[in-house]
Amino acid sequence: MPRSDSYREYLIESLKEPEESAGYLEAILEEKDAEPELLRNAIRKVIEARIRMNALSDSAKQYHEKLDKMLTASSGSEIYC
Repeated sequence: MPRSDSYREYLIESLKEPEESAGYLEAILEEKDAEPELLRNAIRKVIEARIRMNALSDSAKQYHEKLDKMLTASSGSEIYC
């Protein structure tokens, strides 16, 4: 029996499109009482999609690492406020 792709793989592929990535992040940010971990995971998935496209510069990777550390330390409160 053929194996289907997982939803995660489908999501990463769809996030290669800039409009899809923007909509995905916007939906997370618009959630009432959103869990900060959801935003971190969403950003990670968008970054993974860009990495798979070889469309992420070294400086963008460094900015992502800094943002991830900041979101970890503050639970994303500065973004949701």
